[in-house]
Amino acid sequence: MKTAFVFPGQGSQKVGMGKELAEAFSESRSAFEEADGALGFSLSRLCFFGPEGDLQLTSNTQPAILTASIAAHRALAGRGVVADFVAGHSLGEYSALVAAGSLTLRDAATTVRRRGEYMQEAVPVGEGAMAAILGLDLPAIEKACVAAAQGQVVSPANVNSPGQVVIAGHAAAVDRAAEACKTAGAKRAVRLPVSAPFHCALMMPAQLRLAPELAKLSFADPAVPLVNNVDARVVATAARCREGLVRQVSAPVRWQGCIETLVAEGVSTFIEIGPGQVLSGLIKRIAKGSRTFSVEDPASLETTASALASAIGSGA
Repeated sequence: MKTAFVFPGQGSQKVGMGKELAEAFSESRSAFEEADGALGFSLSRLCFFGPEGDLQLTSNTQPAILTASIAAHRALAGRGVVADFVAGHSLGEYSALVAAGSLTLRDAATTVRRRGEYMQEAVPVGEGAMAAILGLDLPAIEKACVAAAQGQVVSPANVNSPGQVVIAGHAAAVDRAAEACKTAGAKRAVRLPVSAPFHCALMMPAQLRLAPELAKLSFADPAVPLVNNVDARVVATAARCREGLVRQVSAPVRWQGCIETLVAEGVSTFIEIGPGQVLSGLIKRIAKGSRTFSVEDPASLETTASALASAIGSGA
């Protein structure tokens, strides 16, 4: 039985995340203490109590989800649960690399805070947009984006699962592409309530600002192989981990490809670690027949650890 730990990205945040874990487990509490110390303010208080408006600011959201995810991972690791592979959705790739020992939590927390700032500042508010396209295949969406661009930027940003692709770019171009997708047969095209058009060419200014900061960080070879977003391939060296984080700022998140690669590597059990169960829902659509678990609080930790222990005991 091969297992992968998968870590959520922006959008899974909620007030209260990690609070019960920090109260129940010293390992989880230490994660929040480390992040608080690295950032110079009480991220833990923001995660546990809000206010929600502050938690939703991208520069706060990114370190908050990262830290809540690592708090959950440390509690799970404390139960002796290990993985054969790790992966994370966008921001979640940083969590995956911390879990794999490639990055320290302190370095990751300070870096993703700046990543959030740079991504927010790359495009003036209102100029960019993202939209979810449901029920249309990727080639048709790519064709619609090319036709709708008209000198602007619009392209697939998240290839999440069969029938769920998010596009990003200039707001007007995203709207044109969404209409073209509906004309081509999409079931729905829905504008997303996001503050910037992530994972498209408009993010190149943020990528150029982040690259030298990532170059200064100390990366280790991951103790557990990573399947990265930008290539959907297995990565096992520090240099490739770093390079993938640079490119993913303006490149699409190939989440469907990541899961297909993990399945090809023999993974049949996926554990979503961190707030929410968004990735578990996607995985069920990509890898039918796989088992999914989640860990975001003491109750889900206990359920997951017990189920895994039973599966190992039965040889499943």
